[in-house]
Amino acid sequence: MPDVRLASPQGKWVLLTTVLGSSMAMLDSTVVNVALPRIGRDLDANLSALQWTVNAYMVTLAGLILLGGALGDRFGRRKVFVIGVVWFAVASLLCGIAPNAGVLIAARALQGVGGALLTPGSLALIQASFHPDDRGRAVGLWSGFGGIGAAVGPFVGGWLVDGPGWRWVFLLNVPLALVCVPVALRHVPESGDQRAHGRFDVLGAVLGALALALVTYALIEAGEGGLVVVVSAVAGLAAAVAFVVVERRRPDPMMPLDIFASRQFTAVNLVTLCVYAALGGFFFLAALQLQVVVGYSALAAGTALLPTTVLMLLLSARSGELADRIGPRIPLTVGPLLCAAGMLLMLRVGPGASYVADVLPALVVLGLGLVTLVAPLTATVLGSVSVVRAGLASGINNAAARAAGLLAVAALPLLAGMGEEAYREPAAFDTAFGKAMGWCAGALVVGAVIACAVVRRPPPDCKRPECLRHGGVTAPPLEGEPVRKRLG
Repeated sequence: MPDVRLASPQGKWVLLTTVLGSSMAMLDSTVVNVALPRIGRDLDANLSALQWTVNAYMVTLAGLILLGGALGDRFGRRKVFVIGVVWFAVASLLCGIAPNAGVLIAARALQGVGGALLTPGSLALIQASFHPDDRGRAVGLWSGFGGIGAAVGPFVGGWLVDGPGWRWVFLLNVPLALVCVPVALRHVPESGDQRAHGRFDVLGAVLGALALALVTYALIEAGEGGLVVVVSAVAGLAAAVAFVVVERRRPDPMMPLDIFASRQFTAVNLVTLCVYAALGGFFFLAALQLQVVVGYSALAAGTALLPTTVLMLLLSARSGELADRIGPRIPLTVGPLLCAAGMLLMLRVGPGASYVADVLPALVVLGLGLVTLVAPLTATVLGSVSVVRAGLASGINNAAARAAGLLAVAALPLLAGMGEEAYREPAAFDTAFGKAMGWCAGALVVGAVIACAVVRRPPPDCKRPECLRHGGVTAPPLEGEPVRKRLG
């Protein structure tokens, strides 16, 4: 049984290690959007290259995150976590010294591999290390500090872009890793899952990542047309079909398809796809809109987006408690509708927009929508399956959210009619941004309809996640397998 106490020196070192590791991946997913205009200008990159700067990371992260958790269970969570941190840092260094957009995109894909190794490992180390009496508090602290990191990320990213330069957005990960790795090796106990057995579903992971990569390529390059785009789209769909076939036939699949026999689980994941597609597209385009059209600096744009994260950090726990009392159906219906309203309010954000009168109201409404839906969404995912599959359910939900975000970043510029040079032309970008917000709001309304029609109150003995306080906006919190019983 894990016996590390939170108040002990070792317990504090374990918490520091996991916070540093998860913060590396979380910071990178929030600050890169703020740096995109400067990256494009310095590397003479078109809009497609900026899309790939975001999506190359998301493709490998979403495709491999379930495999990363399985590797930790089999070979040791600390070992895989440390490998992930080192991998992520080396890839970050390559991003920071990239001489052109092609090298940056390749390095971002490598970053995603590192993120897939360290992201599930950070929480798993807490679950495996701390005494059961301290585990809930440790997870809460991990989540709270992670939320603070998500809140300051855009601010720090903007300051770095306007100051030392955008390359330091990536280079900052190197000193974090230099602190994290030796602390982990010295103070974090090794752990694993003795029940882990069988062969790894490497084929499933490769097919999943390949399907995402090919479909993403087809969407990003669709404006150019040509045979290559058609072949990529067909090959991507074929890889997706092959992924389903492989997962159905393997004895130990990465994503057991029978988990979708739960109507509630399937419905909540459809809501997740709608919500995080809209959010992924919004945060990609909003940072560009504020800089290209409104004229904000990178620091001002990053700071402007803080209200959504701050609201989530302050109010998510109360939202989770409310949903625990009234059930998830109302929060998962009202939350997306509030988010949709916030995105429609962003239509007022154009040349000469006032932050207080135009930008802030939209972000506050969006933040309240996220507060309303994120914690209940996670709780409902975990409550819709047996407790022994809670870790798997959370991993699938997290991967679905990231996949939805990357597909939205690929598809929205196409749907909104953005050309390759759109981000260099404020008037054209402003027009396309308005169309994109309409698409995002539409996706959120679809999610609300699904939740209202299908989601129901979980059974009385369902479990509730330990990690209720959440500040990240790019994906749901990744829950570990152990959960505590609902009080009352």
